[in-house]
Formats: sequence, C-alpha cells, structure tokens
Amino acid sequence: MRKLGVQDIEEIALGAALLGAGGGGDPYIGKLTAIGAVKECGEVTLVDVDELEDDAVVVPVASVGAPTILTEKAVGANEFAKLLDMIEAYYGKKAAAVMPIEAGGVNSMLPIAAAARLGLPMVDADGMGRAFPEIQMVTFTIGGQSASPMIFIDEKGNLGLMETVTNKWVETVCRAGCTACGGSVLSVEYVMEARVVKEFGVKGIVTRSQELGRTIRAIKNCPEGMTPEQYFLEYTRGHRLFKGKIADLVRETRGGFNFGRVVLDGIGEDKGRGAFVEFQNENLACTVEGEIVATTPDLICLVDTETFMPIPTDALKYGKRVLAVGLPCFHLWRTPAGLELAGPRYFGLDTDYVPVEERCRR
Repeated sequence: MRKLGVQDIEEIALGAALLGAGGGGDPYIGKLTAIGAVKECGEVTLVDVDELEDDAVVVPVASVGAPTILTEKAVGANEFAKLLDMIEAYYGKKAAAVMPIEAGGVNSMLPIAAAARLGLPMVDADGMGRAFPEIQMVTFTIGGQSASPMIFIDEKGNLGLMETVTNKWVETVCRAGCTACGGSVLSVEYVMEARVVKEFGVKGIVTRSQELGRTIRAIKNCPEGMTPEQYFLEYTRGHRLFKGKIADLVRETRGGFNFGRVVLDGIGEDKGRGAFVEFQNENLACTVEGEIVATTPDLICLVDTETFMPIPTDALKYGKRVLAVGLPCFHLWRTPAGLELAGPRYFGLDTDYVPVEERCRR
C-alpha cells in the first residue's frame, strides 16, 4: 500500500504509454485528468490485490472508443460517481476499489482520476499487461468472468447499462453505442470480486509502469559501457525490430477504432531496408523486408530514437525517427484461449503466432 501523487502519475503515464503498444489513448490527456483529480481530491492509495478480501468488489474503469477523439472529448468530474452509483445499485454492494483494465495511455490514468474523485483505493493490477482494442480482450475473459453488466456514460450525460450473452457481444453492442455517442465513452465492465483478480489479473502492472517511466526519463544516465539503446532494451526485456524514419502514414477512424499502417525507411544499421507496422488502435504486426518479425499479442512499441519516449499511433508523424521494439506479452496471452482472443489471425493477419523472442532469433 502506498500513495500516488503528481510525480508518480507522471512516471506511470510514461511507462504505461510504452506498455500500451501504441494504443490506449493519448497519455497526455489522461495524465492531465488524473493530476487534476489528485490536486483537487488528494493522493490515491495504491493497493496490492492480495491486501483485499476475496469477496471485495473491484470496479475497472476505462474509456472505450477511438483514442484520437479523446483529445476533443475530455472526461468530466461527475461521470465517475454516476457510473459507481449505478454499479452499486445493481449489485447491492459497495465497491472496495477501482482498477485499470489495461496498461496504456489514457486508460492507465482514468482509474487514478476515478479513485481520487470517489475516495477509493486503486488496485495494482489490470487485465492485459498492455492495451488491446476490443472489450473482450482481457485475461478475465480467459478466466470465464463476464463483462456484463457494462455501464457507460458520455460527456453529454447519456447513461446506459447493457447485459449481453457473451463478452464479444458487449464489444459489438457497445461499439455501436460508442459510435453513436461521438466515438468515445467512459465505461465500467468486468466488475468482479478480488479473488478473480488474484487468479487472472496481471499483478503489479502499475508499479511496473512507473518503473519503466522512471527509467525512460533517466535514460541518458545509463550504466557506463552501455548505450542508451542497449540499456533500454535490457531494462524493458525488449527485442530490437527496426530503426527507421517514417516515410508514409495511412490512418483512418472507422467503427470506433483507429486503423492504419506506418511505413519506415531504414536508418543507421537498417539503412537501405524497409519495414511497416500495421495497427488497430494498438500496433498489431511489424514486417521487415517482407518478413514478419513480431505480432500481437506480443507488444510492438515505437519509441523516439533519441529519448526513447513511446509514440502512440495517433501521434505518429511523417519524418519522425523511431525504433520499433518487441516486448513479450503476459503468459496467459500465449495460451490457446489467449491467442483465440487476441492472436494475429483474429485481426486478419495471415500468420500463426510465434513468440517475439523466437522470431528475433531467426
């Protein structure tokens, strides 16, 4: 158990932006929301899930929709309380804590804002260990936890509750409602007892995000005898995929998602070679000289070649110099159930999943 203040939020936002694999929303927008809530309502208590009783009610909070839209549709101060009131009325129980559902950008920050404004602790765990574009893509689905009821609210005050027959149907119905509400809503889903988080959650993800953020901010002070790139790859347990300059970028918002492809011309030791990264909110696959070198559910991250700051898909720009890095995913994503939910073939990629560490040994 520890307190999260403004400095902690800065570090968590940076590290979570890396774990977001290009998605999860603009970390800057989320950071401002969290900092504003903490300054107004006080610091947030971060707790290990094992500190909670097994039957304690944990409430994940997230934004659903296209990340680019959040720059125009900020989250207000009252939406969290309205969502919580409906959840507590539905279950007839008081919530014990809130929790991030994913690590990445705005969705690592909104639970901090919610915890501050609701006066609840936040659990140091999530359901991905990264970010994914669809609601059913969480480790709790693998564990059999229902996403229903899902409650959502938009900035206009439209509030809805849905119950569906599967978690995929939550995604389908919510995405239609999200599009109707302008492309982005605040939501609560996968309300569960702490025992489920203990068994299927990605524990320590907030702390991991903060450690990564702290390391990136101090990357120039790397150990003697190592370059910043070597230190970055060693600390993140990452695999170097490609270094290049953005030569072309195609991006469109469709059905509540950001779709696109970024084309890279090689620089440095990759000069003369080409690569591209495909994304749907998050980066899905990296291909170098016609060979796939990493796919979902492993994390594909684009970072600045000098500062190693992560670059979300909605911030990619022509001419930017980036390093593509592959990070191994949480172990449950490599199971048959995990690959069915978020493997490459789910996204229409014509390849079987091969762990990034194996692809990079070839």
